[in-house]
Amino acid sequence: MDYAKLVFSQTHNPNILLFNSMIKGYSLNGPFEEAITLFSSIKADWISPDEYTFSPLLKACSGLADVRIGQCVHGEVIKSGFEHFGSVQIGIVELYSASGRMEEAEKMFDGMSQRDVIIWNLMIRGYCKRGDVGMGLNLFRQMSERSVVSWNSIISGLAQSGRHSEALALFDEMREMSVQPDEATLVIVLPICAHLGVVDVGRWIHSYAESSKLYHNVISVGNALVDFYSKCGNLETALQIFSNMRSKNTVSWNAMISGLAFNGKGELGVELFEEMVNKGERPNDATFLAVLTCCAHAGLVEKGQELFASMSKKYSIDPKLEHYGCMVDLLGRSGSVRMAYELIRSMHIMPNATLWGALLSACRTYGELELAEVAVKELINLEPWNSGNYVLLSNIYAEEGKWNEVENVRVLMREKNVKKAIGQSTTA
Repeated sequence: MDYAKLVFSQTHNPNILLFNSMIKGYSLNGPFEEAITLFSSIKADWISPDEYTFSPLLKACSGLADVRIGQCVHGEVIKSGFEHFGSVQIGIVELYSASGRMEEAEKMFDGMSQRDVIIWNLMIRGYCKRGDVGMGLNLFRQMSERSVVSWNSIISGLAQSGRHSEALALFDEMREMSVQPDEATLVIVLPICAHLGVVDVGRWIHSYAESSKLYHNVISVGNALVDFYSKCGNLETALQIFSNMRSKNTVSWNAMISGLAFNGKGELGVELFEEMVNKGERPNDATFLAVLTCCAHAGLVEKGQELFASMSKKYSIDPKLEHYGCMVDLLGRSGSVRMAYELIRSMHIMPNATLWGALLSACRTYGELELAEVAVKELINLEPWNSGNYVLLSNIYAEEGKWNEVENVRVLMREKNVKKAIGQSTTA
């Protein structure tokens, strides 16, 4: 696009065809803002846009995820009289459905005399993205013609809304209707199989991926297979697939390291991380989450501390709550409860209830009642509605014989209208 822009800038009196070519290029490759800027130039030069101007321009608005600009372009479409052209209508539906503005998308959809499979897919994807999977499924059932994208969209929507069994049933229906899955289908369905523990379908996908050459030629399919077998406890097959992949990306390494952590092979996970770095693959924050989990499971305190420090110092990656959680877990399990507490206090972001809960668990294991009291008070501040936190604090005071404090906890619960859950006790 930089070279195209250079040539375009040297063109005297460019016509609408040249403007359209540039707008289309930016809508496909970005930056999307340039497409909007070029359209402003068209208007400033009193050049009349045509249907081939608006279709890519609307796509650029979708890429920007700026519905306000998109609405302005929609207004220009109406003023120019191109709102009944099919490619422009697709652009309008895509704009509104991608922004979750399904009422506007539905208004255009309902007014169309002819609807191709692309329009139906955009509507289904839009409803699923907004969380209205029921409406998406209803539209899917109304389609007279479906593409593999149609199946992928609704299966993915069902899975993302937690309806995994329905998603898998729809995949079975897809196979029964002899619709050939593509690589996106496999990447969508394999996590569903792992979640439900449906090993036979996952193995069928593995076989299909090998026979259709998707396993070796598409990295994302290999990554999904590694993740699937790891989560199903079949590390041997996961490692075999990982080793046989012709090319790997960061996600590939992350999937395998996470798989080793998930199956309690922390030391092997750390070794794989070191191999990854030695081969020149740059780790990201997900890589560190995986390898720190390995350290926590294997009790590798010094290695974990070394890796955690390298995140910011060597790779300029700011630790997130999840990374701190791994370190608190690692230090707490090893009995370094004070170090875990100091780490929480040194954080540049606000610790959450999960972190204080991990510290509390370690405090109770190693008898650090003073720090346990601190952790529970922080939990009460973060979760004032959670009766379990008050019960824990009361029990800590009871263990120390601080009966006045036990009574104060009861008073605090009454003041905050917190009711003790059945089966919990506020006495020792």
